[in-house]
Amino acid sequence: MGGGSVWLEILIFAMVAAFFIYRLRNVLGRKHGEERERPNPFTPRDNNGATGPTVEGDNVIQLPGRGPAPDLSDLPDPSGPVSLEDGLRLIRAADPSFNERTFLQGAKAAFEMIVKAYADGDTPTLRPLLADDVYDRFAAAIRDRQAAGETLDSRIHSFEAVDLSAAQLDGRTARCTVTFTTRQTHVTRDADGNIVDGDEARPEEVVDIWTFSRNTRASDPNWHLSETRSGG
Repeated sequence: MGGGSVWLEILIFAMVAAFFIYRLRNVLGRKHGEERERPNPFTPRDNNGATGPTVEGDNVIQLPGRGPAPDLSDLPDPSGPVSLEDGLRLIRAADPSFNERTFLQGAKAAFEMIVKAYADGDTPTLRPLLADDVYDRFAAAIRDRQAAGETLDSRIHSFEAVDLSAAQLDGRTARCTVTFTTRQTHVTRDADGNIVDGDEARPEEVVDIWTFSRNTRASDPNWHLSETRSGG
């Protein structure tokens, strides 16, 4: 009789434990194999669009973070103004995996993602791409637009130029400024769908000067948009 009581208690405890595990999994959620990570535009991609190591020259595979040792001789003083080339040399010395061409490809992809996400009011996409203060400004503008019942349709019709215009190393932080010259349309509609600003049939040339920043000691390869301004 005593043995049966012990087994009954064990069974009750097992049922209680199973109940709490079930509730815990419901609260925390479970991965089901369908989740997709948001793409990192600054991660090198192969010719098929898959993320992976970049190919340099004659079948030499350059793995991220495994670049050739930089030439540390005769580096400029980073505390003062430096030229674009000197700034790039300093960044490559701090982060041997840095590649100007790959960076510009990522910056162009990030530009397209950010313009679209801002127009769509897609703050989850914006969050990992923007520095905190830039994100706060973008998010506030999105809230104001939504509160007014307005929608924004922004389209990049073409890239006329994507130029790296400045580079510097501030302590551990690399900063690269890119000038984007594009033809875009921006159309704002009210709650009834009426156009209140812009002309969807007339793309205009737009010059955006964006600065991207990254901690060269961080394992995350992503750069963040840290400053925006318009070209004159």
